[in-house]
Order: sequence, then C-alpha cells, then structure tokens
Amino acid sequence: MADLVDEVLAGVLARPARAIFTTLGTVLGLASLVATLGISRTSGNQIVERFDALQATEVNVAVRDGASASADPVVLPWNVESRLDNLNGVVASGARADVKTNDALRTAPVIDPQAVPTVVPVVAASAGYIAAVRGHIGVGRAFDQGHIDRADRVAVLGADVATRLDISDLSNQPGVYIGDDLYVVIGIIDEARRDPGLVGSVMVPDSVAQQRFAIRGPDRVVIHTELGAARLIAGQAALALSPNDPTGLTVSAPTDARRTQRAVEHDLDGLFVLLGLISLVVGAIGIANVTLVTVMERTGEIGLRRALGAGRRHIAMQILGESAAMGFIGGVIGASAGIIVVVVVSAHRHWTPVLDPWLPIAAPPAGVVVGLIAGLYPSIRAARMEPVAALRAGT
Repeated sequence: MADLVDEVLAGVLARPARAIFTTLGTVLGLASLVATLGISRTSGNQIVERFDALQATEVNVAVRDGASASADPVVLPWNVESRLDNLNGVVASGARADVKTNDALRTAPVIDPQAVPTVVPVVAASAGYIAAVRGHIGVGRAFDQGHIDRADRVAVLGADVATRLDISDLSNQPGVYIGDDLYVVIGIIDEARRDPGLVGSVMVPDSVAQQRFAIRGPDRVVIHTELGAARLIAGQAALALSPNDPTGLTVSAPTDARRTQRAVEHDLDGLFVLLGLISLVVGAIGIANVTLVTVMERTGEIGLRRALGAGRRHIAMQILGESAAMGFIGGVIGASAGIIVVVVVSAHRHWTPVLDPWLPIAAPPAGVVVGLIAGLYPSIRAARMEPVAALRAGT
C-alpha cells in the first residue's frame, strides 16, 4: 500500500501543470455545487424571514358569517387593546370599521366655494390600530386613547388624501369637514404595511364614529404578535374578545412558517443542485479526458512496469489512485471556494450566511468518487495493455 501511495503521488506531482488543470474541473464543479446550495439555503432563509416579519406575526379577527343574525349582532368590542395587549406575545392590537357615508371631504377654511368636494373613504379606528397594521405617521401624530375617551373630533389623513387637499404642514392646525362636522387634522399616515388602503382614507376615533355615524362595532381586529406567538394568540383571541360567544368570531392566523421555509428551500435546492451537478459532470469528463491522454502518453512506462512484473491490478490501481487523488484535492479546494463565495455574496447582500455543515465535509469524498468514476475507463485501458505492445508503442 505504501508503494502504491508513493507511485500515485509521484504520478500526480510529475506533471504539476497538468494535474492543476485536471483538478480545476473538480474544483469548479464542487465549488459551484457548494456555493449554489449555500446561496439557495441562505436566500430561502431570507425569504422566510421577510415572510415572518409581516405575515407570520399578523392575526385577524372578524365576525363569523351568519353571526349578525343572532340576538346580539355586535360581537366585536372596540376596547380590544385592554382585552388583548396583556396577552403574552401581543405587541399591538387595534380595531377598525368602514364608515358608510356619502359626506364629502373639504378643507377648512373653504378657500374656493366652487371647488368640487372630495369623497374619500372614512375609517373608524381604535387607538392601537395604526401600530397593529405597522403604520407610520409621517407628519404629526396619531390619536390616542385620550382623544377616544373625550370623543375629540380629530382626524388622521392618508398621505394620498393629504396631497389631494394640499395639506402638508400641521403647525397651523388645519381642519377638514366631513359633511358639516369639522375635524382637526393631527397627523398624516404615509405607510400601513398591513392595510395599504389607509393612505387613501381618513381615520377618525371610533367613539366619534359611534356618535356621528352610528357605528356599532368594528369589522376587523388586527393583532400584531411576536414572532412565533401568532398561532397561540389566534387560539386565545376569540375568547378574549367575546367570552360569552367565542364561536361567533372567525380568527385567521398565518400558516406555519417552517412549512413555507421547507417549500422554498426545496424549490431552490432542486434548481441549484441541478446546475451544480451539471458543473460536476463537466469536471468529471475533464478528468477522464486528461487521465486518458496521460495513459496514452505513459504507454512505454506502463509496458516497462508490466515487463518488470507489475500486474494488471497494480496498473489499474495506480491510475485510479491518481484520479482519486486529484478528485480529493479538487473537493477540498472546491468546498473552500464554495464557502468563500457564499460568505462574500451574503456579506454583499447583507444576509446571514446559512450552510449545512455536512456539505463542506461531504465535498472531498464526493471529489474522490468523481475521480474514481472519471478514471475507471482509463485505468481499464491501461491494465489491458500487453507488455510487449506497450513497450513497442512507447519507443
């Protein structure tokens, strides 16, 4: 065995330039395989994190269809914050209802009496609704529980509505009329990730909507939860909001993020593994071609060794050993290069690199297997050479 190892090393190191270029095929194949699998796993993890950051932390509660026909049609309360925010895992909660009104919206004071009033959606909301829908107040502030308790006629405009009304500065306390009622604009919301329609609406406190528009209860309750607590809160929300009749509510919770992660990773892995395997096959073909050419160039050497007593088995094992050694070296270098690519791409994209620990460990043995397969035919051909014919052909 020691003699075989010496012969393999001598055969590989005798032609260093050729060995480098032969190994390069395996390096590229395994590097692309490790890199593509690592990048697919990393990108899949980022997709799931983005899913988690929004959908996986949202729980919605609404009145179940048919519940309005019961003796007590008002199932959802307005004071959802006091019922839900103390639950472990709830970050924010809020309720909303669409106000059915044909009242036009106009600014105060009315500069142009002949201007066409603007009709926009009016939304009644509780104090925590903007936080629950991940809203962002660009100018001013949102109304709070104090405004609701006092039934203050204040309003938060969506950014689109504020632009149409030419309201951008709230320092002079601009007002808008909804019908004949004046509301002081205290804030402008420019983003609501879970309720994009808010940027084109006007929000008023729920207490004002109950007095002015006879709103009885919210249409929807949104709960923003901590990551991983959505399904737990979904099981508790109906009882917390309607302890007398929790079956009258329907609760929608996000699907299991782990299932989504597995699906994303499976799709990406399938695509990138195919590309990596194609590169690996190309590398194996390169090793096979170079090994075969090497066998043809060493015909005289093989004939001399056969004449000195080396058997077919020894010749075949030497050729296989050389190709396996080049495959192993290619596997080590390829795995290292693939890991570097994953880290560099992740750093450039500001991602957290994710790589299965077995992948770099399995790359060198995979390179050995590729080398053995690639060197199989050249080793058989070398072993079948007759000593006299090989010596004659090599001279």
